[in-house]
Amino acid sequence: MKNLVETAIAVGNFKVLINALQEAGLIDTLSREGPFTIFAPTDEAFSQLSSKSLEHFLKNIERLTEILTYHIIANKIMSKEVLKIKNAKTFNGKEISIGITRGFKIDKANVIKTDIECSNGVIHVIDKVLIPD
Repeated sequence: MKNLVETAIAVGNFKVLINALQEAGLIDTLSREGPFTIFAPTDEAFSQLSSKSLEHFLKNIERLTEILTYHIIANKIMSKEVLKIKNAKTFNGKEISIGITRGFKIDKANVIKTDIECSNGVIHVIDKVLIPD
């Protein structure tokens, strides 16, 4: 079974995410044992950001890292466990809200595919990039 990074690369619609993780120096972290849960925005989700915003994030590594680590939880949370929790602490220390009203949501993003299992965690695909306050 592939790790989170290898799986995201193999899926193919996470090119911007993989590039951003490389820029932020998070590839090695997400290749380690884990377990991790990553709420992975698709390339289409990143395209919803203005090109100026995306360019700004890619140039500001500190802010980019803050945004990316807001998508990662240091635990493996499968979709069936979501019923038991309302929020979770992310890598950057902030709480992320998890809900199941009108579908599975993470903050304001819809989870469009769940439970892509990896050797060191799980990927849930989301339709928006989460920007912490």
